[in-house]
Amino acid sequence: MSSVLLPQAFWFRVSASCPRVEDLPREGKAGRLLDLPNDCAIPDLAALDGRSSWASVRVGWNSRGIGITVDADGLGANARTPDRAEGFANVVFWIDTRDTRNVSRATRYCHRFQGRMTLGRDKKTLTAEVEQRPIARATADAPLTSPSLLAHRSELIKKGWRFELFLPAAALHGFDPETNRKLGFAYQISDAEREDQFLGIGRDFPLGENPSLWSTLELKG
Repeated sequence: MSSVLLPQAFWFRVSASCPRVEDLPREGKAGRLLDLPNDCAIPDLAALDGRSSWASVRVGWNSRGIGITVDADGLGANARTPDRAEGFANVVFWIDTRDTRNVSRATRYCHRFQGRMTLGRDKKTLTAEVEQRPIARATADAPLTSPSLLAHRSELIKKGWRFELFLPAAALHGFDPETNRKLGFAYQISDAEREDQFLGIGRDFPLGENPSLWSTLELKG
């Protein structure tokens, strides 16, 4: 039996619709930060390689910025162990406000945001630390945003966990929906007990450094 050398997602470029949602972020300290509708769902490509996804991702936008939600299905056997060195779960999002296709190194329009979730001592609450990090080998770095500007919320839900993040326009250098409705986009979702999940190709390629490998978000509305 021959083995597959390249993932199926390598052979085409994913372009996903990103609907406009005016009520982002939602006001108030209680309840959901985003509550993105079903039409904000990013396509699930895992089945192309005979795999199944364990998390779903939704993305919406408005003139104030970009909202991202991750809903993870299920928990690992040891997920409810507080103070694990590897944390509870981790997410990374890459965004290129110019959707560059002809360069293999990040530019000043390319951003990397990452969140690390930990479980509370009560085993019922999730907390998260979110920050922007530089991209390795970049030709120029995007301005770094203060973590205080990155609104986020994480929680355990009935069948797993949820992470919500709102990236304000001020955190996205070059974000200008009036003149450019396409963004480069990639993600990595991790926990210690499941295979990492990506949009399209994964870490077998220099995903975190090469924006030409990222997918495209088309801002609609």
